[in-house]
Amino acid sequence: MDAIVQWFVAPLQYEFMVKAVIVSGFVGLVCAVLSCYMTLKGWALMGDAVSHSVTPGVVLAYIFNLPFALGAFVFGVGSVLAIGFIKSKTRIKEDTVIGLVFTGFFALGLVLISKNPSNVDLMHILFGNVLGIPNGDVIQTFIIGSITLAAVAVLRKDLLLFCFDPTHARSIGLNTTALYYILLTLLSLTIVVALQAVGIILVIAMLITPGAIAYLLSDRFDHMMIFAMISGVISSVLGTYLSYHLDASTGGCIVVLQTVLFILTMIFAPKHGLLVKMRSEAT
Repeated sequence: MDAIVQWFVAPLQYEFMVKAVIVSGFVGLVCAVLSCYMTLKGWALMGDAVSHSVTPGVVLAYIFNLPFALGAFVFGVGSVLAIGFIKSKTRIKEDTVIGLVFTGFFALGLVLISKNPSNVDLMHILFGNVLGIPNGDVIQTFIIGSITLAAVAVLRKDLLLFCFDPTHARSIGLNTTALYYILLTLLSLTIVVALQAVGIILVIAMLITPGAIAYLLSDRFDHMMIFAMISGVISSVLGTYLSYHLDASTGGCIVVLQTVLFILTMIFAPKHGLLVKMRSEAT
């Protein structure tokens, strides 16, 4: 028992670990909330697109000594507008447009990184650096995350109906086009929040896995949201602890832990798990 307590307490003697645990837990919470909407809407590819599209914005922010969140948000929203414009003006299908936009933006980011290798730490951009996050970025993360959570709370019912049944949402007078761009803007903000913790490459897992876990555990959205938040916060906090004890990538540990939780849920979920389905098929 003492060993377990020591395992949790030992890292907290360092200020950077206390900061990392708090920030990771908050990031896990914000990502989990939006993850529920992403899962219902089936926007895994869209989340991947926006997360990769912010790369040039982050690099330019580093180069010009601007807040990284500003560059990430501008290019995140820019990618959303580009996808919407190309989709509405051409006959190309949405998944193809998404692939074109995010690969183009991501490639531009890699070009900028290769031209300014001394100014930009590629590993921190791609995989995050929550253990070394400055105090200013901590404040920035909490402000942006709080804005995102507040917006979701205010628009909760409209966003839920839009994700679940956009045709019905349109029929009762909701502006589905506005909701489409609002949800994508919230996605961009959430990616900005998660960048410092897990980086551009792994942020998509933070946006998809908690919602997928919760979707297997409950058919009710309120319960789904609770399960997603619990799994998101626990995996983020424990992943940060694991990264300290294993001396491994923090973002990698968080995502691996989330994946393990998903596999366990997929097998043992009381209603939609594989074991339950095997038993029902056997009978």
